[in-house]
Amino acid sequence: MPDDKPYDFGEIGTSGLRRSGGYINEEFLPQLHGVKGFKVYREMQDNDPVVGAMLYAIDKVITRLEWHIEGEDERTRDFVQSCLDDMSDSWDATLQNILSMLTYGWSFHEVVYKVRRGSTGDARTHSRYSDNRIGWRKWPVRAQETLDEWILDERGGIRGMEQMDPSTGTRGLVRIPIEKGLLFRTTTNRNNPEGRSLLRNAYRPWFYKRRIEEIEAIGIERDLAGLPIAYVPPEFLSSTASPQQKAVLNSITEIVQNVKRNEQEGIVFPSAYDEAGNRIFDIHLLSASGGRQFDTGAVIQRYDQRIAMSLLSDFLLLGSDRVGSFALGTAKIDLWTLAVDSIAKTISEVVNYHAIPRLLKLNAMRLDKLPYLTYGQVNSIELTEIADFVAKLTTAGVILPDTDLETHLRSLADLPDRDALME
Repeated sequence: MPDDKPYDFGEIGTSGLRRSGGYINEEFLPQLHGVKGFKVYREMQDNDPVVGAMLYAIDKVITRLEWHIEGEDERTRDFVQSCLDDMSDSWDATLQNILSMLTYGWSFHEVVYKVRRGSTGDARTHSRYSDNRIGWRKWPVRAQETLDEWILDERGGIRGMEQMDPSTGTRGLVRIPIEKGLLFRTTTNRNNPEGRSLLRNAYRPWFYKRRIEEIEAIGIERDLAGLPIAYVPPEFLSSTASPQQKAVLNSITEIVQNVKRNEQEGIVFPSAYDEAGNRIFDIHLLSASGGRQFDTGAVIQRYDQRIAMSLLSDFLLLGSDRVGSFALGTAKIDLWTLAVDSIAKTISEVVNYHAIPRLLKLNAMRLDKLPYLTYGQVNSIELTEIADFVAKLTTAGVILPDTDLETHLRSLADLPDRDALME
């Protein structure tokens, strides 16, 4: 038998996560680092219609799934299900907060418990049940913007989150241990507690699209209003101009920069002429001639497609440019469905590996047959294809119709159970 060594069961290396204390340094773009990155992703989510539509689609698909608890042991399964249904925030509301990880890459939730003592009126004990067991009161999100730093051990293990309440500043600095929290992440690469935002790959096309839209809007305004040009005496532009002349020049410059075509348009200039009878001050609008060299609409559309591609959601743009086939759309939807299913699976795994075992342990319940959170099928069932498949196999004698098969087919079609119809 080989000699045991202290490092045989220990950990020697690290994940290689770039960090400085409790701050993560994986992002190489300064504008996406830390709180600055959170603000950028928030702007992308709230201001861009394409990004908003993609995230909205994922949110609604996941929240409409039938989430429920399953397990072999009926007693523990029913108890966990009752706790999930007895939280002060509905499961749909909790899910929506969890899905903020799509925008930011992670979502941290503090698990708050309660003693179930019936209708007490006290949030710490109020429950539909009065069995005096410990249940979940709520899983409130701890907003990403309130992160001060992560609590990490020497090997990069996540020990918790340090949060700063923006309304109280450093006086509101609190530490939430990981044993009291649930950390949902889009990816666990290098055990990065901040995961990776689904919008990360969309940032570059979004940035250029936003700039082009701004330039396009300015260009349209200038084309419609005309380019303002002001004429002033040369001495007003010289370095020896008097303070009065500089003040007049600044006023005229401000007029030129802010002139707009609206119901309040109009400029008042002094009626002053030089010795030759030429007007000393003058302003007029230079109209644009000809068209623009670039089709900004096509450029913006190209960036919209790249944004959608980064989220595997470009099928939503099929037909917007009068191209795209049904078969291509179906293939893209299937790939997007797999991605959404992976997100739902990630959520259920965090609950199953952490939330449920802790709950049962607090109630001194058995842990050998743990119940688990599961969800319904993400993609829709093509009943015509299923019917044709079953008919062919039945005709060929490969399968024989029975009660179990009928029950399964009825559930796929969302039809009532046969026994329920006979009652």
